[in-house]
Amino acid sequence: MPRKTSKKTAKAVSGPVSKGELVILTGLSGSGKLSALKAFEDLGFYSVDNLPLELVPQFADLVRQSPEIERAALVVDVREGIRLDEFPQILKKVRKVLPTRVLFLEASEDALIRRFSETRRPHPMGRTDTVVKSIRAERKRLDPIRNVADIVLDTTKFNVHELRAHINAQFERDETDQNLTISSNSFGFKNGVPSDADLVFDVRFLPNPHFVPEFRKLTGRHPKVAKYVRQFPQTAEFLDKTTDMLKFLLPHYIKEGKSYLTVAFGCTGGQHRSVFIAEEMKKRLVAEGYRVKTAHRDMPR
Repeated sequence: MPRKTSKKTAKAVSGPVSKGELVILTGLSGSGKLSALKAFEDLGFYSVDNLPLELVPQFADLVRQSPEIERAALVVDVREGIRLDEFPQILKKVRKVLPTRVLFLEASEDALIRRFSETRRPHPMGRTDTVVKSIRAERKRLDPIRNVADIVLDTTKFNVHELRAHINAQFERDETDQNLTISSNSFGFKNGVPSDADLVFDVRFLPNPHFVPEFRKLTGRHPKVAKYVRQFPQTAEFLDKTTDMLKFLLPHYIKEGKSYLTVAFGCTGGQHRSVFIAEEMKKRLVAEGYRVKTAHRDMPR
């Protein structure tokens, strides 16, 4: 039986149809799906874990009709077994009923091995194979679902609190119910490009504060580092041109129904230049009337 995690009660009703939203949460075992589901529940989503795949269309119809459920999230994962092959076709049916997004969580093999070792839980793919073999088999099994995901989120460097904060940043509603949430993020190229980024900008062309001894242990949030990066004419030119481009793009994204956008700025280590640019871009877009949050993946804490 599926485990319902929401405290709300849903009732199928007849009459006028209300607008709803569904998030299907899926991904690798150990990537943080249950922690993410809890974050969705805290945001007001009606949340269900391990709903049988064949019931997903009926669940979507329930959400569409019920005045008590505005937003819902459910987990679909490898526990479905061979029925996962049916997921792409079922997703097409669901999207005809209700606006639906698929969030796929993954992590590096080393991170998953470490998490299974820490929790001492068996991998759901079976107890006979090693964890490594099970992880690789699951990754292969879930590949068709990953290919149809709207968001692929790598949780390798996230702890539970950071994952919840990321979910909140992407899916939280405020009182004005704005149509677009923008995440202005920083990262270091040496740790890879964020898999959930919609737009990526490389700011390694800017002079690097890392080579100034007094700045080495600071970040782009420090006033001295910000003043250093800001002093170069190419910094202002980049910010102006990028702001102009985003001001052009954002209304078109909204028109197409995009509800969130992740703009990622990368430098070498993700500590100085990218952090400053992400924070500065947030200020500029907020001034244009957009709802913007920042996240700094590789900035020292």
